[in-house]
Amino acid sequence: MGMVALILVAVFVLMLVMNVPIAVSIALATFFAILAEGSDPTIMVAAKMANGVNSFALLAIPFFILSGHLMGRGGMARRLIDFAGTIVGFLPGGLAYVNTLTCMLFGSISGSAAAAVSSVGGFMIPEMNRKGYGREFNVSVTTTAATTGLLIPPSNIMIVYSVAAGSVSIAAMFMAGVLPGIVTGLFIMLVCGYFAFRHKYRREERSSLAEIVKSFGAAVLTLLLIFIVIGGILLGWFTATEAAAIAVVYSFFLSVVVYREIPLKDLPQILLDTGITTAVVMLLIGASSGMSWIMTMANIPQTVSAALLGLSENPMVILLTINLLLIFVGTFMDMTPAVLIFTPIFLPVVSELGMHPVHFGIMLIANLCIGLCTPPVGTCLFIGCGVGKSTIAKVTPTLLPFFGAMIAALLVITYVPATSLWLPVATKQLKAEDVEQCEFMKLNGGKTSSAVKQEEIDRMAAKKQVAPATLPQ
Repeated sequence: MGMVALILVAVFVLMLVMNVPIAVSIALATFFAILAEGSDPTIMVAAKMANGVNSFALLAIPFFILSGHLMGRGGMARRLIDFAGTIVGFLPGGLAYVNTLTCMLFGSISGSAAAAVSSVGGFMIPEMNRKGYGREFNVSVTTTAATTGLLIPPSNIMIVYSVAAGSVSIAAMFMAGVLPGIVTGLFIMLVCGYFAFRHKYRREERSSLAEIVKSFGAAVLTLLLIFIVIGGILLGWFTATEAAAIAVVYSFFLSVVVYREIPLKDLPQILLDTGITTAVVMLLIGASSGMSWIMTMANIPQTVSAALLGLSENPMVILLTINLLLIFVGTFMDMTPAVLIFTPIFLPVVSELGMHPVHFGIMLIANLCIGLCTPPVGTCLFIGCGVGKSTIAKVTPTLLPFFGAMIAALLVITYVPATSLWLPVATKQLKAEDVEQCEFMKLNGGKTSSAVKQEEIDRMAAKKQVAPATLPQ
């Protein structure tokens, strides 16, 4: 099996070096690895790719993609910008805070970081340029703030993780991402405050209560989508997939009927764009599912788990190592295949440490969000540079403090489990005893409470030189 793993990794790296599309690279690496394993790759690759996308939960993805396209073109971003401006625009460097808050709101509604960069950045970056903010700073704010929408629900990548992890509740993941998304946004705002103080960026006029109420009234129908989707899931009115379909109906109604920003003649193009995006995502999911299967056959997860657990007995060191590896992976791999490939590898490791799967999922997504802002495959970075009419070389120096903010938020998410787990427990999406058990295991080197009690009984028995008792099953 060692040769299978070697071929899998070698072919995959070779394809990436040759600039072959990531989905094709994964599929070809899987093909040759299965061939080396002795099976018929023409049958196995097709079967595993088909099985990988044969999931009811994944039906939510095309619906959320469609609703994101409708929101991006439906004038919702502009209303959110006006509302955010009345709340935080009066602060020094107020437009940077407006940009960040709008990206958080729009990203959470659309579930797409790329849509947030293009929709919010398309308005905010030129406006900030006009008012004297640095062009590279404006691109950096938009690029990094847009990734918070992948943590604040609803989020397509959370659905992908739930499928990859196997038994993780999508509703629990949605609830778990709220506070980490806010924490990341606040850290980004701290960097904005530093730049505002250093460069003496202007503040906007303080809005009156009447202006705040008016802007809220204009944005309330857009904001209501969050409560419809998340509230409906929490109350048990519908599943995540059904919520995605409802999001499409609601965003269509707002964009076409209420706001009248999208003419009916544009709908075929929107549907075509949705189909293309969905096809790309599903191809990545199918190919990654095949790679995950052959990695399991080659015992790669077990080998990595043994190596990491042998690295140190300190869970904090192991989690730091995993985060460093994922940051490196995120720089050259898209988020969807990274989640599908590395979840089966690292989830057993963190489970041994007592980390809850929901907590790990949020840590994984927060980590890979950094990769969306880094070259060479940072999707948000490329879109931001295109919208802001700048280059990666010029933007990167300004991005570094924002990377620091995202890494600081990642460390909080990693080492403060309550950041991710408090809200799911409070909303009864997770059982408190399951979370407490995971925390106990982390404090005791990955051992369950039963195992610790048994060890204590064994020690006492050894001292008394009597036969050790056995815990009841």
